[in-house]
Amino acid sequence: MNDDQLHAMRHSLAHITAAAVQRLWPTAKFGVGPVVENGFYYDIDLGEINISEANFPKIEKEMRGIINYGDDFERFEMPIDQAIDWAKQNSQPYKEELLNDLKRSGTTVAKDLDVNELGLAATGDSAVENVSFYKNGNFVDLCRGPHVANTKDVGAFKLIRVAGAYWRGKETNPQMQRLYGVAFATQEELDAYLERLEQAKARDHRRLGKELDLYTMSPLVGAGLPLFTPRGTVLRDIFAQYSNQLRQSRGFTKVWTPHITKTDLYETSGHWAKFGDELFLVTSQETDDKMALKPMNCPHHTQIYASRPRSYRDMPVRFLETTTDYRDEKTGELGGLNRVRSLTQDDSHVFCRTDQIESEINNLLASARELYGAIDMPLRVRLSYRDDSDGYLGEMALWQSAQDQLKAAVIANELEYFEQDGEAAFYGPKIDFMATDAIGREHQVATVQLDFVQPGRFGLTYTDSEGNSQTPVMIHCALLGSIERFLSVLIEHTAGWFPFWSAPEQIRILTINDTLCDYVDEIKAILDGIVLMKPVKYNELRYTVDERNESLGKKIREATSWKIPVQLIVGQKDKDAHEVSVRTQKGEEKVSLDNLGDYLTSL
Repeated sequence: MNDDQLHAMRHSLAHITAAAVQRLWPTAKFGVGPVVENGFYYDIDLGEINISEANFPKIEKEMRGIINYGDDFERFEMPIDQAIDWAKQNSQPYKEELLNDLKRSGTTVAKDLDVNELGLAATGDSAVENVSFYKNGNFVDLCRGPHVANTKDVGAFKLIRVAGAYWRGKETNPQMQRLYGVAFATQEELDAYLERLEQAKARDHRRLGKELDLYTMSPLVGAGLPLFTPRGTVLRDIFAQYSNQLRQSRGFTKVWTPHITKTDLYETSGHWAKFGDELFLVTSQETDDKMALKPMNCPHHTQIYASRPRSYRDMPVRFLETTTDYRDEKTGELGGLNRVRSLTQDDSHVFCRTDQIESEINNLLASARELYGAIDMPLRVRLSYRDDSDGYLGEMALWQSAQDQLKAAVIANELEYFEQDGEAAFYGPKIDFMATDAIGREHQVATVQLDFVQPGRFGLTYTDSEGNSQTPVMIHCALLGSIERFLSVLIEHTAGWFPFWSAPEQIRILTINDTLCDYVDEIKAILDGIVLMKPVKYNELRYTVDERNESLGKKIREATSWKIPVQLIVGQKDKDAHEVSVRTQKGEEKVSLDNLGDYLTSL
């Protein structure tokens, strides 16, 4: 089944879902029902009635009845005024609102609503004259299509969740119930997907973050502002250190910038016009300056570059800063560590000559590949280009040059890639790294961005070999991106079994009885003398000792529940043989104390 057929199948199931809900609750009022990744949803207003997962079997039974009956999907059109009357007569105020907007604003509002996603249809040019409907059985819906020919052609499906959603995404509008389903061509494909969903639930970073004591949220601190515990902070610091190490080995130097700034900085950079609504504003009691918490770091780094004259001999100038930024994200979009209001970025900015672009991008690509190789996440890249809209700064010729150079660098590095319009930053195209986790999900992680715009807006210059003033090129890069979001991906990728070198607690020594203190001290002395060199240098071992008067079985179960990668079990026989029993996910083996250091540094 090709993508178009799968889309039609899923869109048809959205209609069948609505038809089933209408049969069960005839007063249901419907919003929109688009296709989404792996399935569909429908926004529904049932007044005081709340749908829960307990209702899913009843709705699915009704859906199967509709499917098995085998009605054709029939398309027909109505004049816009007749369609509005239909919506009124059938008590469908949300459809009526959409139709009135189409009549009033024509194809302008149709474009704003994204007719492909919302399932609307509009014929005519600037003024909408007719709209299309689809009918299956007794159910009629305003819809653009496409659909399968008959309800029997919809494949395998399952309802998976229901969530609240504001009508048309506005918090001032009524809240509806968004009923989600997944659908595939065959039952086998559906079963495989549902199995992946179960795995995803078991790996959910919000659950594991609590179980492994990595981070917490507090209503007194605020939504989207995570607090990291000692164990979680170790994880943050290790990966920040690794990112810094990779960049410093390639010529980057650390800088530091304040967390607040005058809004003038973002007005000059262009961020204010683009993202002004996402800034936390700060009021001074001493001056009339308009201030904001910094949402990104690139404008600040331009000012460090601009602080003194630069020559072509100084280029490239490479800055790195791992720092927390702040964005006033919508409350409804916050979730765990995926979307937060305080995000820590391992930010990098290169100011270089045009003839240095290729080598600088190659450096950054190599760093990203090394980092994600260390956590066993395969990478491919998305070349994120601009589209034809007006939301971008800079001349088209500069954009095309930048896009061509990024593509050439990716090809030269033999990276798997795909191209996508409309995903660029407002100031330049990007290489977005897409990492695949242990259960096959793809996440955007690192990014490399080419920027011909901001250096010009800030008047940045350097003197070339002939004494002329030139504008540098700016390259943005983050290897981890948001450390918070990266950790959400890492936790779910590893299911909390972090690589040995990065685990908050790497080793736990488990004693069989309390008569082995001298031997435990001998083991601790060996551990204290071990320094790991790869992938993070100077990473001293983090270990604890469980000498409680508890059974060994209980100690092992607790250490395993904390997902500690190495357990050293110590008994009298181990002491007599001058060895330890090493327990890992791969099993258990005896290791001589003389070889323990080599064993651990090889993990």
